This record gives sequence, structure tokens and C-alpha cells, in this order.
Amino acid sequence: MGDGELFQLGTVGALSLSVVSSVSIVICNKALMSSLGFTFATTLTSWHLLVTFCSLHVALWMKFFEHKSFDQKVVVGFGILNGISIGLLNLSLGFNSVGFYQMTKLAIIPCTVLLETLFFTKKFSRSIQFSLVILLVGVGIATVTDLQLNVLGSVLSLLAIVTTCIAQIMTNNIQKRFKVTSTQLLYQSCPHQALTLLIAGPFVDGLLTNQNVFAFKYTPQVLIFIGLSCLISVSVNFSTFLVIGRTSPVTYQVLGHLKTCLVLAFGYVLLHDPFSWRNILGIFIALVGMILYSYFCHVQNPHKPAEPPAHQSSVKERDPLIKVEEGALRAKT
Repeated sequence: MGDGELFQLGTVGALSLSVVSSVSIVICNKALMSSLGFTFATTLTSWHLLVTFCSLHVALWMKFFEHKSFDQKVVVGFGILNGISIGLLNLSLGFNSVGFYQMTKLAIIPCTVLLETLFFTKKFSRSIQFSLVILLVGVGIATVTDLQLNVLGSVLSLLAIVTTCIAQIMTNNIQKRFKVTSTQLLYQSCPHQALTLLIAGPFVDGLLTNQNVFAFKYTPQVLIFIGLSCLISVSVNFSTFLVIGRTSPVTYQVLGHLKTCLVLAFGYVLLHDPFSWRNILGIFIALVGMILYSYFCHVQNPHKPAEPPAHQSSVKERDPLIKVEEGALRAKT
């Protein structure tokens, strides 16, 4: 099996891991927040990151990967920016209607394309742009309901879009610039993301819920679901960095909308959520857009060799290969 085939296999594995883990944690968090009343999404995300860092520290101790230091200013700035983007997305959901929040998530793709075109001279062919438009239309039909605008919510959404786009672009560029693996970057940035959210989490959650996370009654059932959510988050956070590093920020956002469609479908099947023909039509259109996006990117990009194993001290730079796309899953969708 050649390097190109190995890289394709690894990329498909990363995409599959991201989808399965993300859909699992959304279902787990939905049960935790909707059924058990634990609605402190930002604080929960900080716990996710702490558990992820501890798990990676154990993996480092067991020599599953090699620690590699690089510019600490970049690491700290990147970690804080990721933490801020998560907090802003949660605030955006809290101060906007669900429909407007979904529009905010949809806007991340065109914003990312614009930023990469302007500042990184990246080219997106007309066929790829067309497939992205189909995808966004489909997801919009499936998820966007009401659009209620307010000044504060609009400002928060704009800030959330910009910080999320920059953070995801940085994830890809840092791995290539400093020749670090996704595991090495996640290990170094996790503490800074977690600290940012640990400080801001109780304030943000209190603002959104009018409740105190420290005064919540933690029953054994709540603790079990929190523990399960934290364990799944290790896979979510790892696969997020892995996918963005092996593909691109736009690909990761496309994958994110696939997760949204799957969550809608699983919610209908497992949790008996309301479902209409509009949802079905939107999901079908979105899937057509994803398939076209994957096909056009696959035929337009040359095959690149796979990333060396994580225990090696350096990796070769490479361009994205397969473009089939919630810093950390957004704990609230």
C-alpha cells in the first residue's frame, strides 16, 4: 500500500472518528442538559479539556507520542483564542434564537473561505464553491427556523464567527509551520484553553442560566453522565485537531454540518424529537452538497504522503488531500 493510500485511509479514519465521537457526545450532553437539568455548557467544556489534557499526559508518560516544544507565545495565544471562541458561541446561542444561532454556524464556512483567500492566497474552484452553496442551503433548510435579531446577539455572533474561523485556520497552519502533530499541538494548547474556560465558565453560564454551577445538586446520575461526556470529549478534541491538521478548516466545517444532520436524524430515531419533511429535504440537499464537495476536492488535489507516526520528532509538511468536513466540540448545539 502506497503513501497516498495510507494517507487516505488515515484521513478517512480521522473523519469517521470525528463523526462518531461528536454525535455521541451531543446525544450524551442532550440527556445531561435536557433530562437532568445540567445546563452549564461552558464549564462542562472546561472539564472536557482538563480530562483531555490528563489523558494526553498519561499517553505521553507511556511514550505514545513525543513532546515537542515550540513558540510558547503562539501556543498560549492559540489556546486562549480557542477558549474565547467556545465561550462566544455559547453566548451567541444564549442571546439569540436557535434559528439565528444556526445561521451563525452556517456563516463560519464562507467566512473561513474569505479569510483563507485574502490572507493565505488559497484558491477555491467554482465547482467547490458551488458544492458549498448547496451544502449551506440544505443545512439551512433543515435547521434554520426563526430569525429574531437583536444588537447584542448579533455582535456576539459576529465575534464568535471571526474567532472560530481564526482558531481553526491557526490549527491547520501551526501544525504545518512548526511541524508538529495534532497530538502535540492539542497537548500543549489544552491547559490554556481549559484555564480560559475555567475562569470564564461560571460567569458565562451564570449569565445564561441565572444559576450557580457550584450550587447545582450533583446526583450520582448527573456525575455519571458528566464523566461519560468527559471521556467521549477526549476522542472529540483529538479528532478535531487531527481532521483540521490532515485536511483543512473548511473541510472540518463541512464535516460539522454532516454531524448536525446526523444529530437531527438520531434525535428523531432515538429521542423522538419533532421531524418534518422540511428536515428530510434539507438533510438530503446537504448530503448532495457534501458528496459533491468531497468529489471535487478529491479530483482537484494531488495525493500526498501520510503523516509520520506521532512518536517521531518531526513531520513533513503537506497540503490537504481529502476535503470532506463544533478547538473542541461546542458543548451546546
